[in-house]
Amino acid sequence: MKNITRREALAGIIGAGVAGIAAATTDIGQTTAQQQALPPAFAGRHTPMPLPFNAAKLNGISEKLIISHHDNNYAGAVKALNLVENHLAAIMKQPDLPAYLYGDLKREELMRTGSVVLHEKYFMNLGGNGKADGNARKMIEQNWGSFDAWDMEFRRIANALSGGSGWTVLAYNNHTRELHNYWMADHSTSPAFSTPILVLDMYEHAYHMDYGAAAAKYIDAFMTNVNWDEVNKRADSMTVK
Repeated sequence: MKNITRREALAGIIGAGVAGIAAATTDIGQTTAQQQALPPAFAGRHTPMPLPFNAAKLNGISEKLIISHHDNNYAGAVKALNLVENHLAAIMKQPDLPAYLYGDLKREELMRTGSVVLHEKYFMNLGGNGKADGNARKMIEQNWGSFDAWDMEFRRIANALSGGSGWTVLAYNNHTRELHNYWMADHSTSPAFSTPILVLDMYEHAYHMDYGAAAAKYIDAFMTNVNWDEVNKRADSMTVK
C-alpha cells in the first residue's frame, strides 16, 4: 500500500471540503453568494489593484515584464489568497481534522498574504524619476550618515539575493523606532512590527525577462524608477527618534 504524504493528505481533505466553494468561485475579484456569506477572515474577497503608473514609460524595465509580473505573479497571488481563505472556511467545519494539517494551510495563508502586500508596495513605489528627496531622504541620512551609505547597503543586500528569491526592504521598525534595510528570503520573513518604506522584488520573475541572470542591472534600473513621492508618504507616517 502506498504511504500517503502529509501534503497529499492535506490536498485530499481540502479537495473534499471545498468542492462547493471552489465551484462557486469565478474569476479574480468576483465573489459569489457563498463567499459573501462568509465572515471577513475567510471571505476571500481580495481584488488586484491596477498598476499605478504607465508600464510603457519605465526606464530600463520593459512593459512586457511589468505586465507579466502584475498579471501573473501578483494577480495570481491574490487569487491564491482568496482560495486559501475559502478553503480555511470549509475545513473549519471538520472537527476531526488534525491541527498540523490546518497549520499547513495557515502557512499558505501567511505566504500568499505576504506576496500580495509586498507586491502592492513594490508596484506603488515604482513609476517615479528615481531622485530621492523629502522626508524619506532626511530620515535615511539620519540613520545611515549619508544617502550614499544607505544606497550602497540597499544594493548590496539586493545583489546578495540575486539568482534566487526574496525581497530587499527599507522598513521602519515600530518597536525599535529605527529604520533598517532588511534581507527577506521570502514572503513570510518580514521583520516583526516593521512597516515597509521602500520595497524591491528580487524574485527572478521580477527581472529575468529583461536581464536574464544580470540582476545588478535590474537593481540599477529599479533605482532609476523609484517613486520617491510614494516613499515620502510612507516615511511621513512614521516617527523616528
